Amino acid sequence: MKIYTKSGDSGKTQVYADEVIRLHKNDDILECYGSLDELNANIGLLISYSKCSVITQQMELLTEIQKHLFQIGFAISASTSLTADDVIQLEQAIDSLQADLPPQTHFILPGGHTIAAQAQVCRTVARRAERRMVALLQHHQVPDVCLHYLNRLSDYLFVIARAVNQHYLIEDVKV
Repeated sequence: MKIYTKSGDSGKTQVYADEVIRLHKNDDILECYGSLDELNANIGLLISYSKCSVITQQMELLTEIQKHLFQIGFAISASTSLTADDVIQLEQAIDSLQADLPPQTHFILPGGHTIAAQAQVCRTVARRAERRMVALLQHHQVPDVCLHYLNRLSDYLFVIARAVNQHYLIEDVKV
């Protein structure tokens, strides 16, 4: 199978939903897909830092998150296997990571260790994907669990950034 089809050269692409439809590449559905894809790629980069024990401990969940992002994309088109339990899994991971962190009393600047900075990039892309989904919801049905998941995912990525900085003995930079 060739990677290029030339069918998108006119600024439209096919979306496989209940039926195949052609959309302009700047359609809200494709904007949301694009943000999810960018988030997935950035999480892949975060996973590549597996020499950090914080990332190693979260590797299985991070890989599951990548799969769940595909499920959110499927939900936009047709259906998903994402459930409320997947949101709860993120909440449990957040609680577990936060238990070892000092209480956060201020806003903090993104950065610190390179791995923490990458987790913050992932967080901001997750927030954008969430905003794109909110825009999409104004005229397209998507299961509520997808929005809940993206919201919780950005929180999880924020906590990973803090945990990585703590692991490397880098203090949060307070605003």
